[in-house]
Amino acid sequence: QVQLVESGGGLVQAGGSLRLSCAASEGTFSSYSIGWFRHTPGKERKFVAAISWSGDPYYTDSVKGRFTVSRDNAENTVHLQMNSLKPEDTAIYYCAAKTGLPQNRVDDYDWWGQGTQVTVSS
Repeated sequence: QVQLVESGGGLVQAGGSLRLSCAASEGTFSSYSIGWFRHTPGKERKFVAAISWSGDPYYTDSVKGRFTVSRDNAENTVHLQMNSLKPEDTAIYYCAAKTGLPQNRVDDYDWWGQGTQVTVSS
């Protein structure tokens, strides 16, 4: 059982930045791929970014060049640096863990955090 806790959300103006963190309780954290998803009311939870156990990043097209995912296995933490934020980035952001390679499907992930709200004002 992997417990994940997100932090770093908040309210920011368009063009601003936020850094989300996903802290894991599991000591074998380094063997998991971590994904970031976001959810807005009335819509499905959508893939944002992911990072493999070895540090290879993956991004959905809408955040490429603006978001950067990284991990610190010594601290059992994954970060999502979000720059040039837009109002359409407003959502609850979740991190999730899975064994094996990263995927962009919600159902592929086994453990989820509780989410952190990101609000971007125009």
